[in-house]
Amino acid sequence: MEQKIHTQTTQTSNVPSFERYAIIQTGGKQYQVIEGKTVAIEKIDGEPGTKLEFAEVLLRKTGPGDIEIGQPYLAQKVTASIVKQMKAPKVIVFKFKRRKKSRVKKGHRQLMTVIRIEAI
Repeated sequence: MEQKIHTQTTQTSNVPSFERYAIIQTGGKQYQVIEGKTVAIEKIDGEPGTKLEFAEVLLRKTGPGDIEIGQPYLAQKVTASIVKQMKAPKVIVFKFKRRKKSRVKKGHRQLMTVIRIEAI
């Protein structure tokens, strides 16, 4: 009996190896940012069109084999501009205790800022 073997390749990152990208830290979280793309991050105060600079750059890739890793941060900054302020989709929190008629249903929408990365 002949068995078919299916191999599936998985890519660890959604960024092709030749693109410029960086990993920044803001709002207690780390984000992978690509030059020219938009990303939704934790809320930062500001109107659409406002320019931002992120100084906490953890890693930067500028070429096929050119990767800089900070100890903990790099000296270079990532510049971006605010596209819009929005809320994330609603998350429902439902707590209950069985047989006690105790139920609590709450919803939460996180405030987000959509930014466009201009330079790495």
